[in-house]
Amino acid sequence: MRLVLASSSPRRADLLRESGISFRVETPGVEEWSAEDFPEVQPGELARGNARRKARAVAGRKPGLAVLAADTIVVCQGKILGKPADEEMARQMLTSLSGHIHEVVTAVVLVLPDGKKIRESVVRTRVKFRNLSPEEVDDYVRSTDVLDKAGAYALQEGGDRIVERVEGSRSNVIGLPMEIVLPWCEELDAPAD
Repeated sequence: MRLVLASSSPRRADLLRESGISFRVETPGVEEWSAEDFPEVQPGELARGNARRKARAVAGRKPGLAVLAADTIVVCQGKILGKPADEEMARQMLTSLSGHIHEVVTAVVLVLPDGKKIRESVVRTRVKFRNLSPEEVDDYVRSTDVLDKAGAYALQEGGDRIVERVEGSRSNVIGLPMEIVLPWCEELDAPAD
């Protein structure tokens, strides 16, 4: 299979690698749109727009290859949480998530090797945070690289300390809903009719 992952996320690469999918990484070099840029756009559509832009940017540079891109957004109490700009913002995000259920929305886009056909999906997972004390928030921020993660947390990095339960796709919370991606990759490997 000739698949390009249009992402600099090590978590997405790990998920593909753990599933036995062969790929190479190409950073899209696309500035992600935020909720501030488009306040009227729903979270799923914002994530889909970002994923499309990443996929198209890389597909334009890698003709003849399949390109997979994704974008993840955290939504809590109607507010979209992207990646925090600094540790103070990360503390604010984690405090706002504390004790609440939030939604992790990931859009995935696959541009097929012909460059014309694309597959798209938006996956939503509900996550319930434990009630966190200010000390627990500080400890999590100190012990985890929170700045490159939507919502300032990672399920796979100390998530058991802050997450009470996950309703839906765990891999979606990590950044790539493998329930969607694996069948797409199997189709790429299937012989043509």
